[in-house]
Amino acid sequence: MSVIEVSGLTKDYGHGRGVFDVSINVEQGECYGFLGPNGAGKTTTIRHLMGFSRPDSGSCRILGLDCRDKAPQLKSGVGYLPGELAFPEDLTGRGFLRYMKNLRRIDSMEYCEKLLDRFELDPTMEIYDMSLGMRRKLAVVTAFMHDPDILILDEPTSGLDPIMQDVFINYILDEKARGKTILLSSHMFHEVDACCDRISIIKEGHIVATFRTEEIQRNDVYIYQVKLSDEGSYKKMLSGGFPVTNSDERHKEVRLSVETGRLAEFIELMSSLGIRDFREIPYTLEDYFMHFYRGEDENS
Repeated sequence: MSVIEVSGLTKDYGHGRGVFDVSINVEQGECYGFLGPNGAGKTTTIRHLMGFSRPDSGSCRILGLDCRDKAPQLKSGVGYLPGELAFPEDLTGRGFLRYMKNLRRIDSMEYCEKLLDRFELDPTMEIYDMSLGMRRKLAVVTAFMHDPDILILDEPTSGLDPIMQDVFINYILDEKARGKTILLSSHMFHEVDACCDRISIIKEGHIVATFRTEEIQRNDVYIYQVKLSDEGSYKKMLSGGFPVTNSDERHKEVRLSVETGRLAEFIELMSSLGIRDFREIPYTLEDYFMHFYRGEDENS
């Protein structure tokens, strides 16, 4: 069953900004990754899911209900963590959580207290005095304090230190194990790779790929790091017809991807060059992502 459905969503702000014919669906109990850099269209899509904007065309639905028309009805079952934070700074963290408790008509703060412990947040501080990381943790607790069944997360670990990022990832994995349905929008490969069952890559407002996470491990592409012994060999490697993902002219190093069917061609090229060092690098989500953001097509 699709819990979250985005169908042909288009919102054109002009000058190539917006989203164009975006379609994704998130199944019950699934964690779905929405991967792309800032400005790619992730937040625009999520704002439509939260009912903040009306699309030019297409639709957004949660539990079969239109996100714009039924926004008040839907929000009680959705935990939304925005990318940009805004709090009333004249309250303490505890005061703000009490305000949200009353607004959401939550009977007990027991789950909220568990979240405060898990994310190591002292709610007695004035929000005005909180660091960016503390405000992000307050936003996390606020988003989840009513224990919603659906989580919509926009750049959720932005502002958290690496240790707390791991705490957050483990929390999301626990929530997924409880059967929660999660849409996680991010530009951070490690959190998408760690949490998500399926992933869509968005570029300039268009979905350019959708795949299951385990497909990356079965990919038919090898990544090699090659150190060349001379300038001529370095230039020949760069122009050898294989997609280059990184190069370092000073150290004469090239990182490139080679399809299984072109391994013999690659070995032939290598045999004609001066090689100082050569090693295989495991293929990652970042490598796949960079096929699209370095202008290479899906099969390159």
